[in-house]
Amino acid sequence: MAMIPNFFGNRRSSSIFDPFSMDLWDPFKDFDFPTPTSFPQLSRENSAFVSTRVDWKETPNAHVFKADLPGLKKEEVKVEIEDERVLQISGERHVEKEEKKDTWHRVERSSGKFSRRFRLPEDVKMEDVKASMENGVLTVTVPKLEKKKAETRSVEISG
Repeated sequence: MAMIPNFFGNRRSSSIFDPFSMDLWDPFKDFDFPTPTSFPQLSRENSAFVSTRVDWKETPNAHVFKADLPGLKKEEVKVEIEDERVLQISGERHVEKEEKKDTWHRVERSSGKFSRRFRLPEDVKMEDVKASMENGVLTVTVPKLEKKKAETRSVEISG
């Protein structure tokens, strides 16, 4: 392993090159201005916010949102409608209790509050929104209004 150069200083405790490591080199760590790594608590909460992935698909009858929320119970998640047409999905992942006798080797699961907001189109029935949660996936279904078919009527021509 000595043949692999260490370009980023001695960041790791061992000399083994780990291509799957999530350790990030911070080029600004020696400067005095604040960086995301200067505030680990802030960056940890931010990562929970950013990592809440949501898919939004439109079907002929509804808009369907699916959010990956592994490890959360439905009681820890809120689905709200704001200002008539804004869907908000929010909640909080709590930090696992640390004990002094434990040795942590890696912490990759995010914790903290998360919130995602979506402005919905005008053709939805806000009063009929439904949400369900199964196996850590939240599904929110927002039905569409039925489109009125254009009525055609004959107009009598005078003269």
